[in-house]
Amino acid sequence: MMKFLLDTNVIFESVKTSPNKAALDLIKRHQLEIVTAAAVWHELCYGCQRLPGSHKRDIIEAFLNDVLRSNMIILPYDERAAEWHAKERARLSSLGQTPAFVDGQIAGIAKVNGLVLVTRNTTDFKKFSGLKVENWHR
Repeated sequence: MMKFLLDTNVIFESVKTSPNKAALDLIKRHQLEIVTAAAVWHELCYGCQRLPGSHKRDIIEAFLNDVLRSNMIILPYDERAAEWHAKERARLSSLGQTPAFVDGQIAGIAKVNGLVLVTRNTTDFKKFSGLKVENWHR
């Protein structure tokens, strides 16, 4: 059962040389309840592609392809998420708060699927109406 949508910075803990233990423990504890978003997948792939050819890049590519893509559901940015995102973007823009476009996509995917968004950047997502947000980094 899907319960948590992991943001880029939470997923990336798995390949850090000094990962956050609390975040890794929670990922392991909830491994059957976690998913991510297509926009997060894009950020992870883009970040990897920007790295020069190296051992580090090889490790990240292997993690993305052999671990993440094989074991985690990647939810699409569909019309429901796009409509929710558009409404929230308009609401926030009218308040002078223009969120990053990709953050709105991630928030929309989490919201329309009834998921808690797990991120290190809670302040970036708290402004979205009705979105449940948690920080697993303690």
